[in-house]
Amino acid sequence: MAAVIGFVSLILIIVAIITSATLGTALEGQLAEQVRSMSIRTTSLVTQASVPAAVKNVPLTAQAAMENVAPPATGLLLAIADPDSGASGVLVDSSGKVQDLTDEQLVAIDEALSGRATGAIALEGSHRGSYQLAVTETSVTQFSGKITVVTGLPRDAIQSTMAQLLTVITLATLGGLILLALTTAVTIRFSLRPLRAVAGTATRVANQPLDRGEVEITERVPASEADPRTETGLVGASLNKLLDHVNDSLAARQRNEERMRKFVADASHELRTPLASIRGYSELSLRTLRQAQGPRQAQGPRQDQGPDADSTETALERIQAQSLRMTRLVEDLLLLARLDEGQELVYGSVDLTQLALEGLSDARPTAPDHIWNIEVPDEPVVMVGDAGRLHQVVANLLANARTHTPAGTEITLSVAREGDAAVIRVHDNGPGIDPAVREELFARFARGDSSRARQTGGTGLGLAIAKAIVEGHHGVIEVESEPGDTTFTVGFPASAASASGSSSA
Repeated sequence: MAAVIGFVSLILIIVAIITSATLGTALEGQLAEQVRSMSIRTTSLVTQASVPAAVKNVPLTAQAAMENVAPPATGLLLAIADPDSGASGVLVDSSGKVQDLTDEQLVAIDEALSGRATGAIALEGSHRGSYQLAVTETSVTQFSGKITVVTGLPRDAIQSTMAQLLTVITLATLGGLILLALTTAVTIRFSLRPLRAVAGTATRVANQPLDRGEVEITERVPASEADPRTETGLVGASLNKLLDHVNDSLAARQRNEERMRKFVADASHELRTPLASIRGYSELSLRTLRQAQGPRQAQGPRQDQGPDADSTETALERIQAQSLRMTRLVEDLLLLARLDEGQELVYGSVDLTQLALEGLSDARPTAPDHIWNIEVPDEPVVMVGDAGRLHQVVANLLANARTHTPAGTEITLSVAREGDAAVIRVHDNGPGIDPAVREELFARFARGDSSRARQTGGTGLGLAIAKAIVEGHHGVIEVESEPGDTTFTVGFPASAASASGSSSA
């Protein structure tokens, strides 16, 4: 807009200058012609006035020449220079009265002409104004020498016309520029409307959560703003094509995730039955073997028994241990799959204070070489959630702190209400978490935390399950760790905590 308006302004200024100069030249020429015509008339008047002046033997003056003019031309300037009588001059004012020119004005007229036939002068004094002058000479027999006649007409008409012209040009230019600016702004805004539609569509798509769950991008640039025949419309059409491709890719990703989730769930269901059978048979075999060994030990050792009974018992014990481990793994995978599908959670009123006390009571016997502390408020912290799964979160966090810290570590479990939110923290003064694995700490099957002196290892699903359960309650789980200070923080939103308060009341 600035470039267009500036360029048009320059053109208009040039046109105004040319127009003013042309009109001024034309008016100046017209006035000069009027002055020449008037000078012929005034010269004739001077010639006529010279006869009675010679008869009466009086000086020839401009006043005498104007006596025979009725009515005199308004604004006419007449000056006569007679070698015998000197110079005189008159001026007809706007009311038609003839006024004498002063000696200073006559001198100024002579200096303005300086021997030229034409000229212009700006008179000062009582007859202020600008005049166009023309000089003629005439010879009269009654007077010796030539008489110089100066005729002038006012330039006020030219100046007034030029002033009006400049005013009109200025106003017309400003009005035209304002109209041009408005037209340009409307045109640009209308032309760029498809780009605003593209920006709005891109903003709405950017605000959608595309990193999790089932995603479908339904936002598109309207067809009226996506005409590929225009430059701006081509941008909208390209964005629609891009969104179609991204939407198809996200749908394919979602289908793959659903297939994987279904596979894990189906595999877990299929594995639970044979694992339960293995566990049952191993327990039955162990029980039978132990019952059979009782009478044999009472009867004394037999020489032909050998090590078979001991090896069989050891094998069955390993079968049982591995089946228990596989059962826990499969149940954890099944739980994660169900949590991903939004299932498995049964909501009710949960007292986090009581839940923390029970969780610490369960964890203390598993690590008597650790120092266990608990911090809970006097008033119970109640929220809406799944009590069993929240208990599992606390148990997994305590087990993680116990497993990855050496003997003598102090572990503190605390529950608090911060504002309307409920917060659970598990703190220990162990060696801390290796920064290299901190980003993947809540990933599934995440292990290998050598910096915390891990003595035993689980399946690597404990913290992943805890995160899934917390997110299923619309909460967040975070960790802050440095040597001697590691804290896992679980926060539940204010809506769950406040709703729990009303339900518990």
